[in-house]
Amino acid sequence: MADLSSVDEFLNQCKQSGDAAYGALRSVLERLEDPNTRSKARIFLSDIYKRVGSSETSLQTYHFHIQDIYLDQYEGFQSRKKLTMMVIPSIFIPEDWSFTFYEGLNRHPDTIFKDKTVSELGCGNGWISIAIAAKWLPSKVYGLDINPRAVKISWINLYLNALDDNGEPVYDEEKKTLLDRVEFYESDLLGYCRDNKIQLERIVGCIPQILNPNPEAMSKLITENASEEFLHSLSNYCALQGFVEDQFGLGLIARAVEEGISVIKPAGIMIFNMGGRPGQGVCRRLFERRGVRVTQMWQTKILQAADTDISALVEIERSSPHRFEFFMGLSGDQPICARTAWAYGKAGGRISHALSVYSCQIRQPNLVKIIFDFLKNGFQEISNSLDLSFEDETVADEKIPFLAYLASVLKNSSYFPFEPPAGSKRFCSLIAGFMRTYHRIPINQDNIVVFPSRAVAIESAFRLFSPRLAIVDEHLTRQLPRSWLTSLAIEDTSMDKSDDQITVIESPHQSDLMIELIKKLKPQVVVTGMAPFEVITSSSFLHLLEVTKEIGCRLFLDISDHFELSSLPASNGVLKYLAENQLPSHAAIICGLVKNKVYSDLEVAFVITEVDAIAKALSKTVEVLEGHTAIISQYYYGCLFHELLAFQLADRHAPAERESEKAKSEEIIGFSSSAVSILKDAELSVTEIDETSLIHMDVDQSFLQIPQSVKAAIFESFVRQNISEAEVDINPSIKQFVWSNYGFPTKSSTGFVYADGSLALFNKLVICCAQEGGTLCLPAGTNGNYVAAAKFLKANVVNIPTESSDGFKLTEKTLTKALESVKKPWVCISGPTVSPTGLVYSNEEMDILLSTCAKFGAKVIIDTSFSGLEYSATSWDLKNALSKMDSSLSVSLLGCLSLNLLSGAIKLGFLVLDQSLIDAFHTLPGLSKPHSTVKYAAKKMLALKEEKASDFLDAVSETIKTLEGRSRRLKEVLQNSGWEVIQPSAGISMVAKPKAYLNKKVKLKAGDGQEIVELTDSNMRDVFLSHTGVCLNSGSWTGIPGYCRFSFALEDSEFDKAIESIAQFKSVLAN
Repeated sequence: MADLSSVDEFLNQCKQSGDAAYGALRSVLERLEDPNTRSKARIFLSDIYKRVGSSETSLQTYHFHIQDIYLDQYEGFQSRKKLTMMVIPSIFIPEDWSFTFYEGLNRHPDTIFKDKTVSELGCGNGWISIAIAAKWLPSKVYGLDINPRAVKISWINLYLNALDDNGEPVYDEEKKTLLDRVEFYESDLLGYCRDNKIQLERIVGCIPQILNPNPEAMSKLITENASEEFLHSLSNYCALQGFVEDQFGLGLIARAVEEGISVIKPAGIMIFNMGGRPGQGVCRRLFERRGVRVTQMWQTKILQAADTDISALVEIERSSPHRFEFFMGLSGDQPICARTAWAYGKAGGRISHALSVYSCQIRQPNLVKIIFDFLKNGFQEISNSLDLSFEDETVADEKIPFLAYLASVLKNSSYFPFEPPAGSKRFCSLIAGFMRTYHRIPINQDNIVVFPSRAVAIESAFRLFSPRLAIVDEHLTRQLPRSWLTSLAIEDTSMDKSDDQITVIESPHQSDLMIELIKKLKPQVVVTGMAPFEVITSSSFLHLLEVTKEIGCRLFLDISDHFELSSLPASNGVLKYLAENQLPSHAAIICGLVKNKVYSDLEVAFVITEVDAIAKALSKTVEVLEGHTAIISQYYYGCLFHELLAFQLADRHAPAERESEKAKSEEIIGFSSSAVSILKDAELSVTEIDETSLIHMDVDQSFLQIPQSVKAAIFESFVRQNISEAEVDINPSIKQFVWSNYGFPTKSSTGFVYADGSLALFNKLVICCAQEGGTLCLPAGTNGNYVAAAKFLKANVVNIPTESSDGFKLTEKTLTKALESVKKPWVCISGPTVSPTGLVYSNEEMDILLSTCAKFGAKVIIDTSFSGLEYSATSWDLKNALSKMDSSLSVSLLGCLSLNLLSGAIKLGFLVLDQSLIDAFHTLPGLSKPHSTVKYAAKKMLALKEEKASDFLDAVSETIKTLEGRSRRLKEVLQNSGWEVIQPSAGISMVAKPKAYLNKKVKLKAGDGQEIVELTDSNMRDVFLSHTGVCLNSGSWTGIPGYCRFSFALEDSEFDKAIESIAQFKSVLAN
């Protein structure tokens, strides 16, 4: 340790080497840190300064240098005019780069740092941190640097300026010293503040922006004892940071911004020095794509430091089209590239570059913070796709809240929860809330039925009511089946006619012409919109209501074009009417939500009805025909509704609640009798009792954990902007998928059709079958949702018997016997995994079944929707089987990307359509197409599967292991409770027969009391639900008499509850 009484001895020690000088300075710092020796140590520094002066030669002689930095050139501006600062060779020496930065700070108002908590990144010798504290009197300044020697020298400089030459404290106008305001810490960017949970109001940074020419050099461990050359390089070069901006040498700035977002307060400001070498556009985009607004406070040119090697930038130019921006000298105004600048510099020329000071504030800071909080938890790669730059503020106001909401959902939930198929309760509640708040319409969520699209809502209504004759606004007919629009069966529209043909007549958009047609043709259903001038008042709507009621037809009024998601929605006569009057029982409102600012193709629709029976029937209809409405679409529009409601106080003058209407006019067309029967027996989702208490073992959805890679694909699909057509063209990926997994060949003539799920596609195939007079052949043991849908669509359905000895799979014998008596057969085969039994068809079995179908000229639908989770390796190769068949054999492959990609409620249904069906299929518009973001995410997930990405494959393996273990555990519990179980080999469900319970007397809740019933297929579901709170499907749904379906891909705690409840069910017999 140096003797502070001897300046000579101190200087002699410093002469020895840079390391010796640093050791001597550390001993001085130790005395400065001790209050008892602080004053003498400061006087000692004054003596040293007097001895060596400010000559730069002292840096070579003594390995340190003390200099005065003058802060202002004008008199009377402030009391402190200069700072006295020390530097050593291993840290950044103040030069034009940092002086320009300070000038940029000066461009801000004087209040910029006053009483604020500030951090400086890359503080070097600490002069800017100390200058900020001296001039602007912040509450606290944290000077941070990764170089441990820089931190020690910064502390010395703090004492140099906090005490005068006599060792006395220098007080500011608030009677504080710099020691009260400034602290220095070793930190990799904002690591110190993050680890100590320090929230900042200002962040300033003067950070290196050139990639190290030798990347390996930056991987060394940073310690006080590292070489001077290495420690000094930290101030000139940055290492690769894993950001897309690395290609411009801006990776360290990018990381600083993202770390800043996490620790800065919502109204905080970040100020950075930005070298203009990559170009101003690139520099601005670094901030803007992260949701940060940029103001350029100051710009100048500075000479490139002679000791900075720009060869890394030359290499970047050689391997990319980007060109960096340099200038020849300070007076040059024409930019030159890095290669030219490098050559000019080597020849002795001086090169310069632009230098800007950017003042940055986060737009919608609380929401952007949520997004980055999500990204830092294992989703860093998505950061490179993130784009929160928006020219239109209204777009930013819509998309950023949604991204924050989606980030919260993906971060806080390991799976997507069960949602009612006719709309999530949250979404329906938000729609009703918007109607009450903005339009004073007293409806509740039970009056709302959600559909994938307006077209689906209209077609569903037609399927439910089956009118002989309907009149539809010409603007709304495009998505209706062509057969409805070409039928001429309008002469007899009596309600008791048995013909199921629906005839649709197009009407002009104008309401007076529509009314004239209604009076003349007397239809049973009218679907119409309204012209803009007609919707201003209620008169046209009233006229429509009166005429349709008089005629005795149902009215569906479309208000999509006039419905505004705005805090200042335009006047709407229809909604004004509904605010004062109950919607008549014969009328309903259809509204398609398409008016968002970001995605023109993102649609969801809802129907408003104030008749309970109609609401429930429409809810069941959408479940039968579509299965579900895409949850992402509901999230998106739900977020818009939430934003419009969240800032409002609770309604102090809420409109009176209206009771839903129970009665309906007898003379108005009712539900189709066949539809009523099917919906009653279909065993649809239980949604009419408290959802929180139910355990759903009756749905085709996995509630197991969604892997990180799948969440990443989902989130990336929304954070991206300007996604190209090729990135959402999923055809090549599906071709490869069906080939790799099933050996299913495709040709140039093969059709590819997509929907939000496989059920909607299956239903279109059913209609094709019916239109050609075909017979749909479904094996006993087919997924009950498919059977209910086919019957609802009035297809000619034949049930093919199956045997328990065959695991209820099709065999050559059973299939042959069925096809012998059927004309124009269409055979649907679930495989490789059979739903709901969970058994698997082998290649040999499929070969036999396809040969049998070919023999009878049957069209084949292979449904792979429930496959991809086989417990043991199963490899289908349909190519060999199909190559042996006559080319006339029609085989289409149906599937759904959900279970096999572990994506839960995010589904993409696909249909690889045989050429012979393409023309017929496309006469059936109205499919709800998956949104481009779903296609993008599915394509990313398929790529993970095809590339055998280890994380994804590990997640699939873990899921299969979990499912197999659960199937064994469930089988054991069921068998011990008196059930006869078929052990599955794949998938998420199994079937079991309650052998010990069937035909036994049990108690069933009935109203406020109980009744004794005999347990049968028809009431098994209700009894089991009543006693256990577990929803299952009975033998009526599975098509296998007596056998119930259990879906066991539940969240862990739910599965444990289900097991416990099932085990306790046997107590019902004892009672």
